[in-house]
Amino acid sequence: MKYTDGKDIFVFIEQRDNSIQPVSIELIGEAKRIAKTRNTPLQVTAVLIGDDTDDLAKEVLDYGANKVVVVDQSHLKNYDTLNYTNVLEQIIKTYHPEIFLFGGTVIGRDLAPRLSARVFTGLTADATHLAFDEDDLDSNLLYVTRPAFGGNLLATILCSDHKPQMSTIRPGVFDKPEKTDNPQGKVIAFNEHFSNDNRVEIIEKVERKVDMVAIENANIIVSAGRGVKHCLPLIKSLASIMGGEVGSSRALIDEGLIDKPHQVGQTGKNVKPSIYIACGISGAIQHTAGMEKSNRIIAINTDEQAPIFNVSDLGIIADAKAVLTHLESRLTK
Repeated sequence: MKYTDGKDIFVFIEQRDNSIQPVSIELIGEAKRIAKTRNTPLQVTAVLIGDDTDDLAKEVLDYGANKVVVVDQSHLKNYDTLNYTNVLEQIIKTYHPEIFLFGGTVIGRDLAPRLSARVFTGLTADATHLAFDEDDLDSNLLYVTRPAFGGNLLATILCSDHKPQMSTIRPGVFDKPEKTDNPQGKVIAFNEHFSNDNRVEIIEKVERKVDMVAIENANIIVSAGRGVKHCLPLIKSLASIMGGEVGSSRALIDEGLIDKPHQVGQTGKNVKPSIYIACGISGAIQHTAGMEKSNRIIAINTDEQAPIFNVSDLGIIADAKAVLTHLESRLTK
């Protein structure tokens, strides 16, 4: 779409079974941060779609949103692409958002492309950084950075001719904001009637129990690189003893030695644990970009010139197997 009166940074609040997904809260915090960098600060407007959403709307306000646009209708309780796209299209045409942000989840990656095509605007997918022009404090042109060419480059993308400027953002990239003691935002009921587009019908929800890890939420991560592929059982044992999760560089994922959900880095997940132990990981930018915000980084590598030592708080130049065996022995005692 083309309009010149773009207003606010909009954030899609993803809820599943009446529970807000963490990435949506992260996006509220980041939206508020970049909004304050303008001469005329932008407002942050959350968009919440579902059924019986009163408590969720209050929670969104607690995290600092200036407004929450709520569409509360029974047939919108569960996500489906067609109905949610119809709702968001009307919200865009009504409110003319300057920017619209979505979490880079399964739902966000399904919804945002369809919506961007519907309203004829661009979409930057899988972004890891957002910023405005530091030299022009009156400009609301958004600089969106994302990995490109398999994580070997970082591309900064602009959408200067169409609105809203849209992007999906990786979960775990931004910090979750603290709740405000006295939220001042307001809830706006978007009461337009939306008929149920039942071309897609949910017959039944079947929850399958699978061993899916969420390393982006782990407090301790023991991460393996190509240099320790000969002792992965030890890595897994140590992670279990420490109550943490196993992480991995892309090299071991590509070799099929560790499953994709464990990958850390530009083409994997962004993590911020209290302790990150990098074992046999060289420290290429593709990997460190996903873990450099960890509170304490411990690197173990035989190569004293390995770039991982440039971002680590503690560097151990030694054979990782020997160090981890000793550490496992001490922890079990």
